[in-house]
Amino acid sequence: MALTAITPFISSLLPSERAKAAGAPVEVDIDKLAPGEMMVVEWRGKPVWILHRTPEMLATLKKTEPELADPTSAVLQQPDYATNEHRSQKPEYFVAIGICTHLGCSPSKAFNVGDPTLGKDWPGGFLCPCHGSTFDFAGRVFKNKPAPTNLEIPPHTYLTEGHLIIGSDKNGAA
Repeated sequence: MALTAITPFISSLLPSERAKAAGAPVEVDIDKLAPGEMMVVEWRGKPVWILHRTPEMLATLKKTEPELADPTSAVLQQPDYATNEHRSQKPEYFVAIGICTHLGCSPSKAFNVGDPTLGKDWPGGFLCPCHGSTFDFAGRVFKNKPAPTNLEIPPHTYLTEGHLIIGSDKNGAA
């Protein structure tokens, strides 16, 4: 009986759907995300990609640098801790807002190296099918594409090895 009475009270302490859409941090369990798999969660009404990169995906990052418009992430589209070649806190995990910086389309899933739909020379990454912008596995845009900047990296932090919070970081950014 007491449990029935307290349940609505406890539920009222959780962020509402309206609060989540307004930007409340979102906790994500990434413990079962296998290498090569990607999941999508919503934060501030936007899709956020979480990609567990494989060693092969990470190996492409250095190789693609000469082909990228902003390989060092000079244009601030990420927190300071993600201004590195893999644009993340942990090299094996890529967290980005899945919206193309050209016109706001949502690029396609992660395409593997040599994907037959993109050709044998394709180094792997993301494709925005609307206007052809391509991004590497760190969300860095390739040269001569419509997208003007790299994909945005939201503030985030790891609560544990298998849990991530998006929308807040250790520096208090939101």
